[in-house]
Amino acid sequence: KFTTESSGMMLLFAVLVDETLTAHAGLALLAEFTHGLSLRALVDRYLPQPRSHRGYAPSVFVETVILLLQSGGRTLADLRELGREEALLGLLRQDVLPDPDTVGDWLRRMGDPETGQAGLAGLGQVRDALTTRLLRRDGVTDYTLDVDATLIEAEKRDAQWSYKGLTGYMPLLGFLVETPVCLVEEFREGNISPGSGHLAFYRACQARMPQDKRIGAYRADSASYQAELINALEADGVRFSITADQDAAVKTLLRELPEAAWTEPVPGCGYELAEAVHTMAKTTVAFRLICKRERRQQLALFEGAVPYVYHVIATNWLPEEQSAHAVLDRHNQRGQAENLLKELKHGMGMERMPCGESYANAVWFRLGVIAYNLVVGFTRLACPPAWARHTISTLRWMLLQVAGRIVHHAGQVVLRLVVEAERLALLRGIRHRCWALSAAA
Repeated sequence: KFTTESSGMMLLFAVLVDETLTAHAGLALLAEFTHGLSLRALVDRYLPQPRSHRGYAPSVFVETVILLLQSGGRTLADLRELGREEALLGLLRQDVLPDPDTVGDWLRRMGDPETGQAGLAGLGQVRDALTTRLLRRDGVTDYTLDVDATLIEAEKRDAQWSYKGLTGYMPLLGFLVETPVCLVEEFREGNISPGSGHLAFYRACQARMPQDKRIGAYRADSASYQAELINALEADGVRFSITADQDAAVKTLLRELPEAAWTEPVPGCGYELAEAVHTMAKTTVAFRLICKRERRQQLALFEGAVPYVYHVIATNWLPEEQSAHAVLDRHNQRGQAENLLKELKHGMGMERMPCGESYANAVWFRLGVIAYNLVVGFTRLACPPAWARHTISTLRWMLLQVAGRIVHHAGQVVLRLVVEAERLALLRGIRHRCWALSAAA
């Protein structure tokens, strides 16, 4: 309650009420979507069961962590705050909530190398099954795969030094552009090169595409500029655009390009493009190089510097399919992968790791990827089309953080929302779409 003094100051009074209130009523809709995809059944099917009858089922741990991350939690300690929402947890059929220490011990067991990391592998199967169910509903056949690595800074016991001079981890991730789920993530130590194992990673992504769907295009930075990967993409008929390493061969090619080869794609755009055909020592076919140059600003400050700054893209898009300018524009859109990484790290709390052991953090990170993919599927399949552009923080503000009152009446649990009629109609529409998706599962 509040009143206002004559001075204009607001006086607040805290009053105890015998009602069950929640500030996160919108989580019920997201939970219904998750239940409709049979997350609980998948987890209990693929993950190791407890070693005693008194232990929690694996779905208890997985649903707890996913609910924590989707609601905005960042650390295991935030589970204590989530535990205060007893009525909401009951509404979500989350009957028990393990304490932070118990969840930490479970993460270590699931990732323990001595048991073959059976829990981590099981979560991979859960991730793949959920991704397949989401992609089958999006109406897309050919996808573009964006591959990128990211640094997670962490001062943990097992964390290794990265090439950036910081300790942490260097996971490699593959995002689909059309429906931006994370298809595969590979949690790596910080001292692993970002360019390591890209062919195997591409094969892992390819193997996880549902039937009648394929990776039709591939985009990446210079870490993917590898002959064996380019050969595989060419053999699979996948169109690629990869930032080229400016090695000795490429630098020689840039010097030998005639001045007449450089043209502005758009008058006054401030840069010039040129094309060349190139091959690497171990590539089976030649490919196009799209070369971009911009005049270096304040050249007098850099003694002995070349007058231009160059950016080179290797691609097998045919000239009749994509002009040089079109290839450049398309490749620059891979910057969206950085936004998706930001969503995963900052929106879903993956910028920090909870455990000292790397193998336990790998389990936590995979749970974060699953939570992220579920939110992506929810916004694109159950919410209005315009919501697909919303960030996770915006979704929390607009939908999840809605005040509600939980009422037990006539043997039923009723959630009463404090919203206007227009918003209530929107939420009902989302719930009906969740039901329809559940029925079609």
